[in-house]
Order: sequence, then structure tokens, then C-alpha cells
Amino acid sequence: MRIGGLASGMDIDSMVADLMKAERLPMQKMQQDRTWMTWQRDAFREVNTKFLNFRSELTKMKLSTTFRSRMTSATNENYVSATATSAAGLSSYTISKVDKLATAATKVNGGRVFGSDTEDAKTVDTRKSLAELKSSFSSTTESSTTESKTTKFEWEHGSVKKETINLDEAKKVVKLNLQDGTKLTNPVDIHVGEEIETGNMSVKVGNSYYKVVMGKDAKNLASNEVLLNDTTNELTFKENLPKGSDIKVNYTTDLQIDTMKTAADGNKIKLSNQEISEDEFEMKIGDVGYVVNDSKIYLSGDDQKKDIQQGTLDKATGIITMNEAIPKDTEVKVTYKYDYTSFRVGAHTKDGEKEEAFNIKASQSFDSMISQVNSANVGVSMFYDSVTGKMTLNRTETGNFNGAEYTDPDNPGDSEIITKGSFIQDQLNFSNATETGGNDAHFTINGLSTTRSSNSFTISGVTFNLKQTFSAEDVTVNISNDSNTVFENIKGFVEKYNELIGGIQDRLQEDRYKDYRPLTDKQREEMSDKQQELWEEKSKSGLLRRDSTLSSALNDMRRDFYTPVNNGEIPSAMQQLASIGISTTANYLEGGKLEINESKLKKAIEENPEAVEKLFKNDGTGYGQQGILDRLTDTANKVMDTIKTKAGNTFQTENQYTMGRQLDDLKDRISSFEKRLVQVEDRYWRQFTAMEKAIQRANQQSMYLMQQFGGGM
Repeated sequence: MRIGGLASGMDIDSMVADLMKAERLPMQKMQQDRTWMTWQRDAFREVNTKFLNFRSELTKMKLSTTFRSRMTSATNENYVSATATSAAGLSSYTISKVDKLATAATKVNGGRVFGSDTEDAKTVDTRKSLAELKSSFSSTTESSTTESKTTKFEWEHGSVKKETINLDEAKKVVKLNLQDGTKLTNPVDIHVGEEIETGNMSVKVGNSYYKVVMGKDAKNLASNEVLLNDTTNELTFKENLPKGSDIKVNYTTDLQIDTMKTAADGNKIKLSNQEISEDEFEMKIGDVGYVVNDSKIYLSGDDQKKDIQQGTLDKATGIITMNEAIPKDTEVKVTYKYDYTSFRVGAHTKDGEKEEAFNIKASQSFDSMISQVNSANVGVSMFYDSVTGKMTLNRTETGNFNGAEYTDPDNPGDSEIITKGSFIQDQLNFSNATETGGNDAHFTINGLSTTRSSNSFTISGVTFNLKQTFSAEDVTVNISNDSNTVFENIKGFVEKYNELIGGIQDRLQEDRYKDYRPLTDKQREEMSDKQQELWEEKSKSGLLRRDSTLSSALNDMRRDFYTPVNNGEIPSAMQQLASIGISTTANYLEGGKLEINESKLKKAIEENPEAVEKLFKNDGTGYGQQGILDRLTDTANKVMDTIKTKAGNTFQTENQYTMGRQLDDLKDRISSFEKRLVQVEDRYWRQFTAMEKAIQRANQQSMYLMQQFGGGM
């Protein structure tokens, strides 16, 4: 119990507080020391960040493009233009003629897709579903003769599936995830008499397409084939696919099975698909079975009420409406088929043959079908022209990748674009399509007649762009060194170096104000915000003043720049920076900043660019043979390691670097001192309390004596 001056009349609280102020002075100094050391650590880390950024600049400077920037010129850029990389030699090329430009194959269908004439085609809304547009499809396809072929549009019935299998380990056998009770339909091409029925399955791994085959020994598979077992639904590849591979499979099954639980009381059930077929439709609500006939729902089995309509099926929307409400949380299972159509599209490309199955639901719009083809990366794009009512397939790259080239209508060449399936052939009228293009570029360069699949191609680091055919004149392409770009690269590097040197030199020369120690909380309370800011500015000044690590770093970098680079390929007159126009400034207080004699540096780059490059990035075994950039990199790494050992980084704990251990030690000392202060304060209070009690006893005795003396009178 603390007694604060009741007997003595003294302000014990103030007296103890004043005594404790004196006791706290050593701890206050330790706290200020810890704050100052934290600031210094952060200052070192800031410098390390500057060195890290400078090292990144050194890495950029080491790129071959820094000193081997090339520029090109062509005598007639209307015919040929060119660009060059740093790998290009200083040379020239002559293209004497371009007989043929590379073209992309284009396949134009054989007639209108919709209506009996172009006016009908203009009125068709391609945003509608294929089911809605079925009656609008043209019933005939035009041909090269006067004959016409009548076609009949029939839907396929079943379910369309897309599956992506990601491999968590390398393997060559994967299994499709089919719904229980369903099986694959038409997975591969089969012969039906003289006709071929197109398969509905396609397999793609990354950018590679695989041909699906059945009934073949897995050992005899080609590298671009995958074996399907339609009993186990397994796909077997010739070799193991790497871990992380994405296998994308398009296929169709005989049935769709929707299972759900009703979310609330109600009489409507929404199926996951539209354009429902009545073929093999079955539904169970709870334990009760149902079938559909003419869009009407009936009980299944031999129930005496089976002829009584229980609900309706809207086949177009896939909505089932029951006569009676279905309770919440009732299990519902519907097995059904819906309408779809299938076709295959692909192309011969530089990466090989690509071909994908497109299984299009009847509920999809005509526009979405086109979008699906265009987003498939199968080597072609599809286009519908609403004015003519016709369609085209365009290969997305130029060149010839499938036998004979197209030359003229009488010599169309081998087809580059692949179309298969009744829907695309007959309904979209590609069976009598005309394919043009798909040619390589034919030209003569430096007297050699050659071809390329693209009008843009690269030879020895030079990319040529053929713009039109010609033969009346030669086009010469010259490759020369881009001295201005090399100069700007070196100039930019020098600026970055000066920026680093300037920042370090400022830190080393910054004044230290020892009287401005870090503020305590009590001192902050007594100052305005502006006063605190000005005080702290003085406190943080000189954190790295005359630091030996940084001073040594500046000396090492100056030595890196001015030690000659000994290499037989560099002329003696160009083995130092000063010899090519880069020297230190006259002001020694700047710590060794560099300045450039622009005319001298440009002249060195123009006359001997190889020597300039060697001066900066020569590969050598010893310090004297190293290029300047390698020397600076070693110095930067050494400085960064030294600072990291001393000041650490944000990913390290305090016991992992020198200053951190010192900060940790100060923290422990402060904590111990705080415990001691508590003990000292308790001692003071015990002493004052004892004094108060003694005074109180003395007062009581005095009063007693006075009473005794007073009573005897």
C-alpha cells in the first residue's frame, strides 16, 4: 500500500516521479541509440537497393544488343523492307526478283446458306439458335455443273461433352469421365457403304492435335495418334505425356443425365440443356417414374393412372412443368437426349495437320457456332457474309503445307483447309467450295532461287518483308552498325552510374548533428509537427557519414573503370575508358563521376565497335583481362554481400545480421532496465511509506503526550 504525504504533507507522487526521471535517463539513451541504429540499418538497405538496381543495369549492358545494334536500309522499300537483330553480320543482300508472294488459303462455299435468294439471306437473324433457323437453311447447294444436290437437315440426338484432363503425373493412359449409364457415340470416322461418317471426337494436348483411332495395337501407334477403347473409355498415347499436360477432348454420348434436388416447393424443373428430344426420355421424381409423349408427361410402368397427363415438357427451353407441386429437397433424375449437329474443321499448318470436332448444340446461335470455330486455334477462321449469304474459311497463316500449290482455277492444287461432316458440307455448302491461295513466297536472293511459307522470314539474323512481286530491278538490303543507338546505350549507362555514385557520395559527406538525438515520446508531445519534422531531419543526417564500406566501394569502382583491359583484340590505344572519351569529372568532391566526350566516343564506336564492346564485356580469367562490366558486377556483388551481412534485409530475422543482433541486444537491455526501474520505483515508495508511517506514529505520540499534560492541569 502506497501512502502519498498524508502525514508529512509532502507531494510524494511528484518527488518519486522526479527521482524516476533521473533513473530513466540511461534507458532513454538506450532507446535513442536503438532508434538511431534502426535508421542507420534502413539507410544501408536503401543503398543496397541502389546497388541492386545498378546491377540490373549491368546485366542489361551485357546483352549483345547493347553494342551490336543493327540498322538496315533497302534500295526500294516498296518492294522489300528488313530489320536486323544483333546476331546479324555487317553485310548486304540482293533480292533480284519476287515471282510470287505467300498467300493464305481461302475456301469459299458453293452457295447461299439461307433462303432461296440473296434477299432471303439478308433477312436472316444469325443471332437465333440453329433450331430456330433450321427451316431457313437453303435446301440445295450449287455446283460447278448445272446439277443441284438436294439435302435434308437431320439432327443428331444425344449429349455434347467437352472435357479437360490435367495430368498430376506423367502417363500415357487417361480415362474419360463419362456419366454413369452413358456411352460414347460416333467417336471416329467409319465407312457406311461408300460414304464416310465423320467422327465426333477430337483430342488436343497443348497445341498438338491427335488423330483418334480404334482397334489398333498400342505399340503400332503413330506419334500423332491416340488409341480409344470405347469399352473402358480410355485414351492411350504412344508415349508418356508430361506432368501438368492439359488434354482437351470433344466428344458426344448417347444420353444426358441431370440429377438435382429441388431448392423450394414448386412445379417447375429446368433441365441443363434445350431442344430436348423425346427419344429415351425418362424422369424420376423421388421414387416415381415418368415418361414423355408428344411433350406431355405421363407416369411410367403399369400404374393405372399412366394415361393421365402429369405435366408438360417444353422441348425448346428444357422446362418441365408438373401439374402438382414438388416438395423442397426432393431428388430428381432426368435421362434424356437433345439435338445437336457435328462437323470437323482444320488445316495443314507449319506445325502439322490440325483438325477438331465441333459438336454444336441446336440451342446455340449461328453466330456462336462461328465464334466457337474461330476461338479453337485450329488454323482457320470462319466468316459469314449477310449480304451474299455465303461463307468462307480462311487459313490463319500463309504458305503451302499440303502438296501441290494453287496456281489457277484449272490447277487448284491440294487442299490446305479441311472440312468434314454433313452439316458443314451440305448445309453450309462447303462440299462444292472453291479453295484458292495457300502458296509459298517464291523469290531469288543473292542469286539463289528459294521459297518461304511467309512473306516475312529471317536469314542470319535479318528479317525480310516481301511486299509485292517484281523482276525489273534488284533490291539491295544493307546491314550496318547503328552507332547512335550504341552511343545512347553507353551514355544511359554512364548516367545510371553517376546517379549511383552521387547518391553514395551524398551519404558519405552528409553532416552529422550529434546534439539532435532521436525524440522521445515526451519530447514529441512538447513539439509541433513542423518542429518534429525539422528535428528529425537533423537527427537522420549523417547516418552513413564516412562509412568505410561505402568509401571502399567507390574506390573499387573507380579502379574497375580505369584499370586497362588486356586483350589482344583491343588496340592498345583503346584499352581504357579515357581513350574512347569517358573520363572522371574535374570536381573531386563528386566521388568519381564520369563525363563523356561525345565526339570522341562516337568516333570510337564508328571506327571500331568490336573493340568498344570488348572493353566493356571482355571474358577474361583474371582481373586485368575482365571487361569493365564484369568487374563492376563483382564489386557490386561484394558490396551488397557486405551490407547484407551488416544490415540484413526484410526477409531476415534480427539474429541473422550484425546490426540486428546489436538491436536485439539493446532491446533485451532496455527490457531488463525497465524491470529494474519498477524495482527502484517500488523501493522509493517503500521508503517514503515508511517515513510517512514514522511521522504518523510521532504525531500520535505527540498528541498523546499533549493530552496527558493537558489532563493534569
